Amino acid sequence: MLIVKTQLLEALRATLEDLQPGAGAKAAFESPKVAAHGDLATTAAMQLAKPLKQNPRQLAESLCALLRTAQPYQTWVESLEIAGPGFINIRLKPAAKQQVVRSVLLQADRYGTQADNGQRMLVEFVSANPTGPLHVGHGRQAALGDAICNLFDSQGWLVHREFYYNDAGVQIGTLATSTQLRAQGFKPGDACWPTDPDNPVSKNFYNGEYIADIAADFLAQKTVTSDDRAFTASGDATDLDSIRQFAVAYLRHEQDLDLSAFAVKFDNYYLESSLYTSGKVDAAVKRLIEAGKTYEQDGALWLKSTDYGDDKDRVMRKQDGSYTYFVPDVAYHINKWERGFSKVINIQGTDHHGTIARVRAGLQAANVGIPQGFPDYVLHTMVRVVRGGQEVKISKRAGSYVTLRDLIEWTSKDAVRFFLLSRKPDTEYTFDVDLAVQKNNDNPVYYVQYAHARICSVLASWGGDRQGLSTVDLSPLQSQQAQALMLLLAKYPDMLTAAAEGFAPHDVTFYLRELAACYHSYYDAERILVDDEALKLARLALVAATAQVLRNGLAVLGVSAPKKM
Repeated sequence: MLIVKTQLLEALRATLEDLQPGAGAKAAFESPKVAAHGDLATTAAMQLAKPLKQNPRQLAESLCALLRTAQPYQTWVESLEIAGPGFINIRLKPAAKQQVVRSVLLQADRYGTQADNGQRMLVEFVSANPTGPLHVGHGRQAALGDAICNLFDSQGWLVHREFYYNDAGVQIGTLATSTQLRAQGFKPGDACWPTDPDNPVSKNFYNGEYIADIAADFLAQKTVTSDDRAFTASGDATDLDSIRQFAVAYLRHEQDLDLSAFAVKFDNYYLESSLYTSGKVDAAVKRLIEAGKTYEQDGALWLKSTDYGDDKDRVMRKQDGSYTYFVPDVAYHINKWERGFSKVINIQGTDHHGTIARVRAGLQAANVGIPQGFPDYVLHTMVRVVRGGQEVKISKRAGSYVTLRDLIEWTSKDAVRFFLLSRKPDTEYTFDVDLAVQKNNDNPVYYVQYAHARICSVLASWGGDRQGLSTVDLSPLQSQQAQALMLLLAKYPDMLTAAAEGFAPHDVTFYLRELAACYHSYYDAERILVDDEALKLARLALVAATAQVLRNGLAVLGVSAPKKM
């Protein structure tokens, strides 16, 4: 049906161009708000009425008359109907809808994807400092980042996944000290363990049981290896630097295990410390000073961020000579641009909202050719976890929060991914552990996966050559349920494009649930393995195409498509 829609759109464009030069650019289709009104709709007549000084409904009548003479409309359109002030609703012939089945079966896992566009993009996500296990919020970020990468990959972008973390800041120092105390035989609650809630360092001491595990392995002089580093412990509890390096490597390894269990992989790990050691931070500050976008006041260096829409100017370098946290962010994003990424997306928590204006201001002030609005941000809220009707807030392993691995072990990788992607990122979300393990229609991931497994069971019972289904006669697919299913299959490519443009993988979950529901309705309405051979093959082709689109959509989310359940 994609070919059908393309032909119809081109005919509409040519007709509009004849009515008014330049009007062809307004050619577009949308889905009618009420399915009974038709399969496609266009508002072109209402948009052209004013410049052509015509009544929109009369213009719609003229436009319909012209379209009816166009070959694609004669071939594929059953009727053109005018509604309201000038909407044109288009009803397609069954043959037009049937084309989508053949397209899906021929294109298989490439159905819905676009050709390579030659552009490179970078998505930075998770970016957790190596100070503890990944929590559920990191899980939401991992699911979002990976799905957004898959969406843009489907649209022809060359996508690069990056994990950015601080390996040498105050938090890492606190981690090292916490581990050292454990290695020396102390534990939270002992007299020497910092407990002053008014002291930021004490408040952030790490009390989870994983700190004891790190200390034990450090004393055993073990070697730990992660995706980006390896280190062998000295075993000397007085060697704080060795403890620091070992703890970072240990927790990076632990995070790798978390990410592996979640089926998330990164192309690169970027260290905040490298921005300083390579001189990139100093170079960025120098650019801003030379551009005349800074000033000295009260012993500090300020950025004129109000010149770029920020609500106030921001301190870049404090009185003690250290930089504020957004300065390395500016240097980091200049580096992303210089590495050739024309589009950059950052997946971060909503607590990062305040950094957006100042980072973008710094990038514009640096005057290195970066376009306005760079980078894009997707901000997400945290996740509440409910189990047995009660909110779960603590993990013994982590000490103060539910870990991603806890959630995967309680449910499954598929359930965690699908659930965390089922709402807009900035929407509060409660993860119901009990619902995620149910095997019924109330569980959305089960509902979608069951539709796929149900189709696989039908195809297995048939036992024929599935590749041959792409050439069967589809004309028997005339029923209302079959046409509704075909029309929904045809919407998949546009849905993918819109989901990518809107950074909205939740749209994919909504679509898959709708497709599963449509298939279940079709299955309940029509037997597939009937005696009539032509009818049976046509129905088998339709359900095989449905299974393919379910697989494709689940793959975008990083969720499996089981053949049996």
